[in-house]
Amino acid sequence: MDYRLLAEFRGLFDGRKYLHRDSSRGDWVAYHLYEDLFTLGKSSVLVERIKNREHVLNVQNRRQGVKARRGDGTFGEIVPGIVAIVDPGFDVARGPIANVEIGVEVKILAKAMIKQISRVKTDLTNQVTQFQLGAGNPICVAVVGVNHADHAIGYERDRVWPTDGKQHRHPIQEAAEAEARLRNEIAPKFDECLILRYRATNDPPYPFDWVDYDETFKDYGAALIRISREYDKRFGA
Repeated sequence: MDYRLLAEFRGLFDGRKYLHRDSSRGDWVAYHLYEDLFTLGKSSVLVERIKNREHVLNVQNRRQGVKARRGDGTFGEIVPGIVAIVDPGFDVARGPIANVEIGVEVKILAKAMIKQISRVKTDLTNQVTQFQLGAGNPICVAVVGVNHADHAIGYERDRVWPTDGKQHRHPIQEAAEAEARLRNEIAPKFDECLILRYRATNDPPYPFDWVDYDETFKDYGAALIRISREYDKRFGA
């Protein structure tokens, strides 16, 4: 099988300019984790609830009656009396939720990664707290892309920011340190922390490659299994 989350992550870069300030891209990637959980089908409880439109993806910026940031993709029990919306090409319906059963936060480090790492760590840590506000014991998932390209370009309005390996370090010069800090300082706060190692220079023709697709594929598949089993354990009753 080909996992949709990995395909959509690739699609952020492959053949197109990546704009790091477009926050909707993290949302889009996160949505597909739920499609992969459904397709994999390792939790019969989760699959049945998705089929019955009882548990849905929340794309609003809140839970009903709970003041909390939703994260890039939250999944939970739909508010009673609401008809879920099903988009073409998706199995997981959308609607307002009363609680969070699974919460996903996506961060993408493309360049200047060490400069950003403190903010990224703070954002991820705070989002765990947001997922946990209100009733429930949500499964918290972090998905973090770490670029390993030998150079990269950033774009901000009409300005272009290339790396030079000196004042502006290339991604490959920072990737190992960025990943180590994420694994040591952030991963323990989440139930699952998936590191996506990739190469994207962000200059025409906008090539993309995985550092090791087979390993990424296996890491993600294993995470889906663990999330499915944990869902049954926490929410199967």
